[in-house]
Formats: sequence, C-alpha cells, structure tokens
Amino acid sequence: MPYIVKDKRAMLDPAVQSLADAFRSLDDEGNFAGNLNYVLSKLFITLYPSANYQRFNDVIGALECCKLELYRKRIAPYEDIKERENGPL
Repeated sequence: MPYIVKDKRAMLDPAVQSLADAFRSLDDEGNFAGNLNYVLSKLFITLYPSANYQRFNDVIGALECCKLELYRKRIAPYEDIKERENGPL
C-alpha cells in the first residue's frame, strides 16, 4: 500500500468511502468480482482515456503491488494464525 501523506488521504478517503458504500448497497455479493472489475476498469479508462503503453504498464504494476500488500497485511496474518492452530504442512 502506498503510504501517502495525510492531506492526500483526506482528499481521497471520502471517495473511497462513497464507493465502498455503493458496493454494500448493491446487495450483489454473488457478482462482487464482476462489480469490482468493472469499477477498476472504468476508473483507469476514465483517468487515462488515451493512455500509452507505459501508463497502463504502470497501472498494472500498481495493481500487482496492491495485491501483494493486501496479502501481506490482511491474509498472511490469518494464515499464520491457522498454522499455529493446526500445525505446519
């Protein structure tokens, strides 16, 4: 996760909260991945309507880092707990 400065967070966090609220109001858990894919694709296309290869390469790199940070911060700790409870492989 990019640990950006607080004044930038203050500008972006309301939009993130609004988007999260919209997802919750969809009541469409069965299509969560499709909805998320739509939102992310639409965001990048809206931000960069005529982007070149380098910009989209940067976007894909940011998504990969986001994936890794999500795993590191939210999933790996859970896996560590389960390994302690149930033993290693």
